[in-house]
Amino acid sequence: MTDSKTLEIPFWLKLNMTIKEAAAYSNIGINRIEELLKQPKCNFVLYVGNKKLVKRKEFEQDISKNIEL
Repeated sequence: MTDSKTLEIPFWLKLNMTIKEAAAYSNIGINRIEELLKQPKCNFVLYVGNKKLVKRKEFEQDISKNIEL
């Protein structure tokens, strides 16, 4: 017998977020976040295999010091 309950953590408490979660969290579009993650000096991207995750704390810091994206 397997229990299909999953532990759900609010994405604003996670260390890493998916691109969709980052978009909802920041009110920035998915396409724009994907463009930011492709930049060579992006410090808030985390690669897990082929999947890209957003490091929440670094993302917040980067967004807070920018005037324009």
